[in-house]
Amino acid sequence: MCEYKSETAKFRMLLEPYCVGGGIDYGCGGDKITPRAIGIDLATSYASGVDHHRGNDPIQLAQTDVNTYTLRWFKDEVLDYVYSSAVLEDFTNTVDVLKEWIRCIKPNGFLVLVLPDEQIYRKCCIETGGAYNTSHKLANFGKDYIKQCAKQIPNLQLIYETDLIDYCFGIVFKKI
Repeated sequence: MCEYKSETAKFRMLLEPYCVGGGIDYGCGGDKITPRAIGIDLATSYASGVDHHRGNDPIQLAQTDVNTYTLRWFKDEVLDYVYSSAVLEDFTNTVDVLKEWIRCIKPNGFLVLVLPDEQIYRKCCIETGGAYNTSHKLANFGKDYIKQCAKQIPNLQLIYETDLIDYCFGIVFKKI
């Protein structure tokens, strides 16, 4: 069954331990992984019929373009973590996005992601009558795809992955 709450809320207990120190929640949707995270999101939801703002946490930095994934506000290796939920699947250039986010993470810091398995997500939308997010770019998007993308990036080590909760999984990489 697909619950109506943010993906972050579903994974918080499992992933929050990796989000310590100074970091960001990219695509926070009003429900940041931790109150200390810097919330980055669009000022308004981009997907027609899909409610991405499911909380009241403030957005400190607003992206102005749905196609922008850069962390232009941050120098190299200044963040302890980058957390993102339900964003990466909206880009076709997955490796480039990951490289940009990792650029800002300190050595021994974490890239913490909550992402959909696209095929299971589509099935869930059909079964529940939920609105499908047409911004998702890749039909093969899932845990195996993300692992293959991560292998293309030096100094990135997979350290944790979750099973599916509804249609999403969590995955954590460490910058070494």
